Amino acid sequence: MENVLDYFKTLEQHPVQRLLFLVGGLLFFWILEGAVPLLEPHYKKNKTRHAVVNFSFTVMHLVIQTGIAVLIVLLADWCQRQNIGLVHWVHANLLMTIVLSFFVYDLFIGWMAHFALHQTFALWRFHTVHHADNNVDATTGLRHHPVESIIRGVFFLLATVVAGAPVYSLMIYQTILVFFVAFTHANISLPHKVDNALSYFFVSPNMHKVHHHWQQPYTDSNYGAVLSIWDRLFGTYRELEPSQLKYGLDRYYPNEHDENFMQLLKRPFGKMKT
Repeated sequence: MENVLDYFKTLEQHPVQRLLFLVGGLLFFWILEGAVPLLEPHYKKNKTRHAVVNFSFTVMHLVIQTGIAVLIVLLADWCQRQNIGLVHWVHANLLMTIVLSFFVYDLFIGWMAHFALHQTFALWRFHTVHHADNNVDATTGLRHHPVESIIRGVFFLLATVVAGAPVYSLMIYQTILVFFVAFTHANISLPHKVDNALSYFFVSPNMHKVHHHWQQPYTDSNYGAVLSIWDRLFGTYRELEPSQLKYGLDRYYPNEHDENFMQLLKRPFGKMKT
């Protein structure tokens, strides 16, 4: 256990290793999709072209998040020195620090940030880039407009202050989050009983796919990233059979242009009817 903690304590100093977690997870699920697909994809050109568009957004997202990560680490160290945050106020031991921090980060970053992006139109216009994807797969997970990446970074900073968590707790959550982002977006078909059982504790692939259904109220449901407790607790949990899923948007963005990188980048700044 000590060796594991030592690794995560210094993980923020090794961006290449963190990138390998991300790329490795994406590549694994991207390949697995071909073997056990949930839905038959209908790419505008092909799977590779679709991935290039999404990965272009991913690169921008990672650049922005890397800059924000520096601020988060500095803030986390400051909270440690000032004894600010829940883990200090409840005098949490090692295990409780990791668990409590995980719940705080998942609430703020996984659920609250996502909820705000949907319920505030000024933010939703940027989040449409993510939902405009008509072929949700592993590469969709980090398809975020640069402005959305900044918004999510703000919630990350807020969560760091609330939790008062040491850097290793942050790195543990972020590593698990990267896995779940690829896992829940991947176009993979799990046995129904397995997916259903998983959804009682964690966000499962089928559970998150409901969130990508093109029509409300399904689009405004299942906001969670790792833990499913938040959607069940706040009444935003919904179910829909995979056979009834249709990805994309019923307004705001033309679905025929869901792989047009430049239009996706510029569209949120134009006129969008509510």
